[in-house]
Amino acid sequence: MLSIRQMGRLVAIQRVFIRHGFDEIIFTMHLFRPVRYLLYLLPWNWFRRDHKPRAVRLRIAFEDLGPIFVKFGQILSTRQDLLPADIAAELEKLQDSVPPFPGSVARKIIEEAYDKRLEEVFLEFDEVPLASASVAQVHAAKLKSGREVIVKVIRPGIEKNIRSDLGIMRFLAEKMEQYRLAGNFLRLTSVVDEFERTIIGELDMMREAANASQLRRNFQDEPRYYVPEIVWDLTRRNVLVMERIAGIPVNDVDNLKRAGVDLKWLAGYGVEIFFIQVFRDSFFHADMHPGNIFVTPPAEGRPSKVMVVDFGIMSSLTEFDQRYLAENFLAFLNRDYQLVAELHVESGWVPAGTRVDEFEAEIRAVCEPLFDRPLKEISFGDLLLRLLQTARRFNMEILPQLLLLQKTIVNIEGVGRQLYPELDLWETARPQLERWIRERMGLRGLLRGTRENLPHWMDRLPHMPSKILDLVDRLRDGKIQLENNSKDFRQLREEMRSYNRQTVLSVIGSGALMSSAIVYGLGGETPAMLAGAPLVSWVSGTVGFILLILAFKE
Repeated sequence: MLSIRQMGRLVAIQRVFIRHGFDEIIFTMHLFRPVRYLLYLLPWNWFRRDHKPRAVRLRIAFEDLGPIFVKFGQILSTRQDLLPADIAAELEKLQDSVPPFPGSVARKIIEEAYDKRLEEVFLEFDEVPLASASVAQVHAAKLKSGREVIVKVIRPGIEKNIRSDLGIMRFLAEKMEQYRLAGNFLRLTSVVDEFERTIIGELDMMREAANASQLRRNFQDEPRYYVPEIVWDLTRRNVLVMERIAGIPVNDVDNLKRAGVDLKWLAGYGVEIFFIQVFRDSFFHADMHPGNIFVTPPAEGRPSKVMVVDFGIMSSLTEFDQRYLAENFLAFLNRDYQLVAELHVESGWVPAGTRVDEFEAEIRAVCEPLFDRPLKEISFGDLLLRLLQTARRFNMEILPQLLLLQKTIVNIEGVGRQLYPELDLWETARPQLERWIRERMGLRGLLRGTRENLPHWMDRLPHMPSKILDLVDRLRDGKIQLENNSKDFRQLREEMRSYNRQTVLSVIGSGALMSSAIVYGLGGETPAMLAGAPLVSWVSGTVGFILLILAFKE
């Protein structure tokens, strides 16, 4: 139930949407058809109005409603799997820039966070902000040591306003779904939930600082990619202090050229770094618009360097998600649509009863037109979007991290091709995809998985005899109950069989491993007798590993 304050805000929201002509849409909905004649009785409809396209009107309405709705529109624009193309494209134009709050207020927030006067912390502090957005604004400062930093300060009272507007958004989304005002198709409540997770996360500067620190650690050995250092001693939940960087914005092509930056290298390197984040680290910067990327020019034998800022929106992929992407992208490169369909069904992305031939035909119809032009002209982001849209028609539940990935790929592509129109994104990304496949699948993947899980298996192995004895004791103590509960008896009997199989496989597997080690050690002692020792050792070890894997899958 909405509060009185929220009801007042809701009335204001309705007035904005009516002003932009959305009453026409509301009265065409099934719920309001019986009273649609009221549309013509409304005073603002007595005279003919020439409205702009619906997408433009929606964008302007979000802008009129303030920064929280602007942010919501930005998140909504990432749901291109749900929205009509014209609305998604228009919402992308929303700019997250709002008037700054006074520097004196920022000073007060910082002093309350540190419980001391600003002059005790900083040598200099500029009350005129460098940038201002819906959630926070940024000020330049200098530490007592003389080090230049930026101070990011959360807007005062923003959390209360956000939670109030979130309540209204959820109320409207629920009503739209309840009365089928396109809500079931758009799944607006899930979009609102996703928005809430994103924007509430951006309110916590400690989380953003941790994101930056993790990304910096992932690339600490990469000389051409730089993440600013966090000043942890001065970072709080509502204040973030970070090293200040200086560089040329990545979309300032003219200045990049004058500075001697190799644009072809820069375009390819940006794509390569992104796919390293996705497939090597499974932790990627999900807000890679041009305003967050800067470049330092080469100087005195020092190469150009890419620097990034704003770590409020980060995302990660599970190994399952990575496999989904890598295998599907490579299958698309080979135009193997049957494999794409099979991968979706086998992995559970679409229901098990889905007919592979129907799914394959749908994928081919959607994606084959893309391959009617040179591969380098095909958009990675467009391909992923079409894949997600096709899968949704077969009831695939699309995860937020895949949508963030698709949106980020579109941004990376846009920046890369602005820098170097001939950029072949596929050739740049393919080595990362193929390397991931090699490392996670086949013999190398088996050995890697065994190496990672062996300590866990060895830790469980000594407990196997006691588990078997415990099972026997449970069987003995439950004899009277077994007569009246055959289901429990069957379950217990199956458990006992499983433990027996596990024990046998474990013992044989362990014996094979020990035999492998012994044979390998003796290989150099008696060459004449054990000339084939390395081969015997390898076979025995492999059999042992496989038996142990089977044992602990029981």
